Amino acid sequence: MATAPQNPALPLFYKDLIPLNSQQHANWKTRSTDKATWLVGVNSIPLTVEEFPQAQRNFPIIFTSGDNPIPLALMGMNEGINVFVDEDGTLNTPVYVPAYARRYPFMLAKLRPEAEELSLCVDPSSDLVGEIEEGEALFAGSEPTDATKNMLKFCENFEVAGNKTANFMAELKKLDLLMDGELNIDTGNGQPFNYRGFQMIDENKLREVRGDVLRQWNQNGMLPLIYAHLFSLELVRDIFGRQMAQGKMPQPVANV
Repeated sequence: MATAPQNPALPLFYKDLIPLNSQQHANWKTRSTDKATWLVGVNSIPLTVEEFPQAQRNFPIIFTSGDNPIPLALMGMNEGINVFVDEDGTLNTPVYVPAYARRYPFMLAKLRPEAEELSLCVDPSSDLVGEIEEGEALFAGSEPTDATKNMLKFCENFEVAGNKTANFMAELKKLDLLMDGELNIDTGNGQPFNYRGFQMIDENKLREVRGDVLRQWNQNGMLPLIYAHLFSLELVRDIFGRQMAQGKMPQPVANV
């Protein structure tokens, strides 16, 4: 159900990554856009737990399969389909855009695998950065401009949120609350659509969690996040309906 990166060695959306520096990128600028072309055809985007309250209003929140699951905002029921983004990258409905997507083409990354420090990097293949005519300069002499400082701060906040998300997922795994998910949608013609390949919280196991643990979750804010995920799953039919209305349905009985 989740969209895989185009290049497994790079994060989703990124075709290349280079560290920014004032010597090589003295004349580079960054510009804003109202067309998120990198979202075209991407049906799921990583989320941090801090975004659950906003995201659950628009998207089902699911978790990836495997031993190290992460939360995803589901923007289409099948790979290659995003029901909220037109082919030119225009958002066709006002929705919350996850921070993972809003930071593109920038991100913090290690310059070497053994390094502990993260550096501000950019995807040079993006038309949002480079020696372009319009936009905000990235450097003023040897110093980063406010535009660069603001993006650095945004990416740093994203990393902090990512650590909180990792702690949230570790708590779910510790109590074995995740289960393989399955969604079955019957359109009434006798040929249901079946969706697998993701994880969700097991409500039966959630009911068995000890009271002291629930009390702690209520105090630290984890409990509302769990229910944001569970409530968000009601939006699956909305996403399915949008996909059907847009004529983007695969053949029935598709195991994704």
